[in-house]
Amino acid sequence: MGTGSPNGAPPAGTTTVLVANRGEIAVRIMRTLRRLGMRSVAIHSDADADAPHIRAADSAVRVGGADLADSYLNGAAIIDAARATGAGLIHPGYGFLAENAGFARACAEAGLTFVGPPPEAIEAMGDKIRAKATVAAAGVPLLPGFTEEPGRPMAETELGQAAESVGYPLLLKPSAGGGGKGMRLVRAPEELPTAAGAARREARAAFGDETLLAERFVDHPRHIEVQVLADGHGNVVHLGERECSLQRRHQKIVEEAPSPLLTADQRAAMGETAVAAAKACGYVGAGTVEFVVRPPGGGQRESSTAPDYAFLEMNTRLQVEHPVTEAVATVAGRHGIDLVELQLRVALGERLPFSQADVDMSGHAVEARVYAEDPAHEFVPTGGRVLLLSEPEGEGVRVDSGVTVGTRVTPVYDPLLAKIVTWGPDRSAALDRMDAALAEHTLLGCRTNVGYLRRLLRHPRVVAADLSTDLTERAHDELFPDGDEVPNMVYAAAALDHQLDLEPTGAATDRFDVPDNWRMGERAWTTWRLRVPRLDTVSVAVRRAGGGESAAPPPGGAVAYEVRVGECAPETARAARSGDGRELTVSLGGHTVRYARAADDGGRWLGRHGHAWEVREEPPFAPIRERHTSGDGTVRSPMPGTVLAVPVENGQRVTVGAPVAVVEAMKMEHTVTAPVDGVVTLREAHPGRPVAMDAVLATVEPDPAPSPPGGDAGSTHEE
Repeated sequence: MGTGSPNGAPPAGTTTVLVANRGEIAVRIMRTLRRLGMRSVAIHSDADADAPHIRAADSAVRVGGADLADSYLNGAAIIDAARATGAGLIHPGYGFLAENAGFARACAEAGLTFVGPPPEAIEAMGDKIRAKATVAAAGVPLLPGFTEEPGRPMAETELGQAAESVGYPLLLKPSAGGGGKGMRLVRAPEELPTAAGAARREARAAFGDETLLAERFVDHPRHIEVQVLADGHGNVVHLGERECSLQRRHQKIVEEAPSPLLTADQRAAMGETAVAAAKACGYVGAGTVEFVVRPPGGGQRESSTAPDYAFLEMNTRLQVEHPVTEAVATVAGRHGIDLVELQLRVALGERLPFSQADVDMSGHAVEARVYAEDPAHEFVPTGGRVLLLSEPEGEGVRVDSGVTVGTRVTPVYDPLLAKIVTWGPDRSAALDRMDAALAEHTLLGCRTNVGYLRRLLRHPRVVAADLSTDLTERAHDELFPDGDEVPNMVYAAAALDHQLDLEPTGAATDRFDVPDNWRMGERAWTTWRLRVPRLDTVSVAVRRAGGGESAAPPPGGAVAYEVRVGECAPETARAARSGDGRELTVSLGGHTVRYARAADDGGRWLGRHGHAWEVREEPPFAPIRERHTSGDGTVRSPMPGTVLAVPVENGQRVTVGAPVAVVEAMKMEHTVTAPVDGVVTLREAHPGRPVAMDAVLATVEPDPAPSPPGGDAGSTHEE
């Protein structure tokens, strides 16, 4: 599935473009530059010296260390890199400096073309209060609400009166930022002072501005956005809408186009509104106007031409989800466009090569975002080195990826790894194709959300297009029916994989070369103590089956074993690896399963149908942690990140639930607490220290169990 040029000829003008970004979006932009015969320049931090976007570019320039402020947010260094490499254009992608009006001005002052809107449009839409005032003047509908004056937060009484005039529930938002940071839902007057204080603190810390705005909150809303495109000659068109209602933590994870909610008349009305918003701020380039939409049955206005929608914000850049528009948009009957190419042409002064009358949509497209995160534990970021990667391909499938084998995923940058996009003649076909594509996606070495995405897209409400931005929260228990439980088959497979390491590779002439614990009498069991991060240790016993064979298994041949997981009854099993070691085949309990397989110093990784498990062997001296017990006092990091604070000291006595350490990753803080009452011994918990996921931050020596009545805790009694 690809995109093409709207007019075939390469754009005139400067042919070298510096891409001021990283990851999948940098690789995707460079793909278009290569097709157009334009030269690409990559920038990178020390942490990205061997990243895929470096290898995709014609040349690359180091702009700083791993810290964002020193590298991808270092506008002066990026402009210097453009000058040094002869680049005439800078494409910012999304995030980082893409919506920074100061950077856009600095590019112009340096004689460089910023591939994006004018600084004035960025400023007009970048501040939520100013954006609402700008589009309201053009007749764009807004939610009821009120705003604070910059630098003058409302007093508690004034805030309460303003809230009463709008009505509850209210959503408080920082004026200066996005991404869900600082947002607070207020359903009753007594909640307002505390929520406003918390929202201001978070806004001040994240954006340096505590100014708030408040809007009437819509229960179970839908999030629909319209792609607009404008040139410097006054032409503005829209390319249809995208449904972005499937979110977690106020951030999108699945998008589709067109929206299954809208009729043709409603689509046209929202498109015209988006065009009006773009014209109101003098927009040039590709941008997105976002709307909150009240679902049917939720108090919708009686109208045959427009749903009950209101302006949310305008993103003055290319969106993460732009590929779904590229997949369905048709221009003058031609299916598939390239928004990056159109951005470049507009930036170089060309007119849009089509009008609104030429634009239509064909079929249906769905995008699923592959994140390095742990859905079962509040979607905290994960990390690690990619050991094995297999991405789907085929008709109607597109993958925009920013990783390859060997890539080290760190919490320094956004956890988005790749985007999978599928197209079909209708929504059902696109969803079916997406499920198959996610099942074919295998990434070992870093935990991702792929398995969760498959469950989400098969949920009955998603299949029925009954969507809302809070669906993932309301359906949490249905999306995690077994909690974070790992199938016994996975533990058995991991133990058998370990056991295969012990098998002789050549002819076994000595009976004791065969790893079956042979002895006079019954064979003994080999016990493997295995642990999936965040879960308790499981003991798996394995022994060779058969009648004393002493030869090594044939190349690629399966070995027969008996396996016992925990207290379960033993079962017969067979296990074999592929010649390259990338696949493990296990037959157990009448089922034969093939796993993708990888190993490193940290443990074994097994993957199947989009799911992946890291299974580590616990050292013999580690505390015994059987499943469903709570006596272990090990305090582990829930994600890779940096220790921000340690509110306890060595030797301090704590109670269960007391804070032991605060770990931060991607501006997300997580407080790690004591699992038991006892005395703390600090391990890796030191402020400023980077830690891996599951790193032992501290241990809490549990308080001894109370002595039985009338007995001595240290004595035993024998008859």
